[in-house]
Amino acid sequence: MTVSSEPTEGAAGSTQAILVMCAGVLCLVLNDSLAKWLMDHYAPLQIIFLRNLIALPLVTIMVVSVAGRAALPTRHPGLHLMRGAFSVFAALCFFLSIRALPLAEATSLIFAAPLFITALSVPLLREHVGLRRWTAVIVGFIGVLIIVRPGAATFQTASLLVLCAAMLYALMMISARWIARDESVWTTMFYIVLFPMLISGGLSWTEWQTPSLAHLPFFVAIAIVGSAGIVLITQAFRLAPAAIVAPFDYTALLWASLIGWLVWSEVPDGWTYAGAAVIIASGIYIVFRETRRPGTPVRPERISARSE
Repeated sequence: MTVSSEPTEGAAGSTQAILVMCAGVLCLVLNDSLAKWLMDHYAPLQIIFLRNLIALPLVTIMVVSVAGRAALPTRHPGLHLMRGAFSVFAALCFFLSIRALPLAEATSLIFAAPLFITALSVPLLREHVGLRRWTAVIVGFIGVLIIVRPGAATFQTASLLVLCAAMLYALMMISARWIARDESVWTTMFYIVLFPMLISGGLSWTEWQTPSLAHLPFFVAIAIVGSAGIVLITQAFRLAPAAIVAPFDYTALLWASLIGWLVWSEVPDGWTYAGAAVIIASGIYIVFRETRRPGTPVRPERISARSE
């Protein structure tokens, strides 16, 4: 895959970026779906470890072929280690949640990640968030309450795991800003596979089960689609402005609803989609406001909910 460093101009470039974004989002929903299926047989940490173990040589080859061996060393090993920990525990929380929740409901709640990014950017990045974006964040969290409905008979504690995952994803994305100016996206991509592999490998041995040969193709598949999803989404943001590309991140809900229905006969209730609509509207408004801020580059990590 040829990775462009400059946005492609015109309607053709925007169309290409949208298609690439949708393909990347589909890949990450397939990643979640495969994890949900594999958790009938293996512990989540083992799945995270094997996914990254298989993905690491693929990502290494891609990084070296695109950016050369000079992209592999880092001046920020501690930051990459911290981001790796955020990644592992975010994935762990999300995977545990989809054991109990419909895939579409968990996907709707993970859309809260950009809301957390905006809110946390104030104390962690010293950014100014105006009244309009704070209002959008508050409205977005009202959408979260619509889905979760605390106090209702349908409330599930697994919903809180998704919100923990969203907050951890937000911390992982925000921490990328501390190294983004010093190192290329390819260096960041390499270490966001390497360190999660090492961390999850160290934690997974207490629940380790020897993988069945019949399941190995599924582990290979989850490694491929997970890595491809990140690459495609990154490329989409390089092909067109964030305001054009970011709203298509929310096509994840369509794919999650379809796969959940076809594979697990999951049919989320209307409250899930009503809350998702509120969260999506808030997220799109935040993207719109971000792109209007003069002199501030909008990166994928600022607004994408799909970060795995």
